[in-house]
Amino acid sequence: MSETRIIDASDPAEQNKVVQEVVDLLAAGEVVALPTETVYGLGADALNPDAAAKVFDAKERPSFDPLIVHVGSYEQVDEVAEVPEDLKEIVAKLMKAYWPGPLTLVLPKKDCVPDIVTSGLPTVAVRMSAHPIMKAVVRALGNPIAAPSANRFGRISPTSASAVEKELGGRIPAIVDGGACRDGLESTIIRPEAGEKRPTLHMLRSGPVTKEMLQRFGRVERPKRNRSNEAPEAPGQLANHYAPVTPLRLLRSFADFKPEEGKKYGLLSYCGAEKAGFINAYDWAQVEELSPGNGKLAEAAVRFFYVLRQLDESGVDEIIAEPVSETGLGVAIMDKLRRASIR
Repeated sequence: MSETRIIDASDPAEQNKVVQEVVDLLAAGEVVALPTETVYGLGADALNPDAAAKVFDAKERPSFDPLIVHVGSYEQVDEVAEVPEDLKEIVAKLMKAYWPGPLTLVLPKKDCVPDIVTSGLPTVAVRMSAHPIMKAVVRALGNPIAAPSANRFGRISPTSASAVEKELGGRIPAIVDGGACRDGLESTIIRPEAGEKRPTLHMLRSGPVTKEMLQRFGRVERPKRNRSNEAPEAPGQLANHYAPVTPLRLLRSFADFKPEEGKKYGLLSYCGAEKAGFINAYDWAQVEELSPGNGKLAEAAVRFFYVLRQLDESGVDEIIAEPVSETGLGVAIMDKLRRASIR
């Protein structure tokens, strides 16, 4: 494939035309990059194994890493997942609270979902996106859409159409430009489990729906890092992920920074605060701030992948990242920094 078309979705009056164009491609077994509220996804008909195989090929994604399936309605969940009787109440509550939105539920799968989509697992990861383009495409297609992040495997997730083009240009037929993503971090993934008193929510990937937000629904178990790169239970669990091409190191303290002569270093700063001990302690070749002057985790989350990409393309030899507070959205940001960092 030599050319990737950019489909402009900025005009609401043209949305129906855009949706039909995308649906025609997906129905023909092609893949299309689509905006969601989290990051851009590389979509394919989730019930078409040949189409799903094109997702893995374009991303160079290993077959053992499962895909998230996007549905267009609550009823469509029943088409792809077999929700056990003892989980129906908690699943319904979670969907009502956070759908459409950045929460993915891992549930027992139905046979119609191809094994390639779930990497042979008996479960399927399901969510309903809040982005109007993704919602409209899923509903118009009539089938759920399998859509991991629209980047090469293990690389920085894209939050704009231009970032997708840098990652997958020439590898896929089309990218729908729906503007910048609202949340900027991939969805939270949980696997609900029935309990005697309260359900347990196994948090497989941290994201915009935080532990604090989920605690009213059950006991939340935080994600455990996969240090051996063994086959994951859900996307985003591998030890090395979300990584720039430029080596990145996450340091707790500037005292741990030992620069090498002749190397150019870039700094990924939380908010540019002097008290963190990084920003004025060294002559950085490039500095990017997640939440300039504010230190707001919500802003840092939205800017995270964009800022990381800016540093990756700046020409520095190594990126040094200072930590953020591990509360709320900070848990997801720190998890991604750890997975992106060199060992």
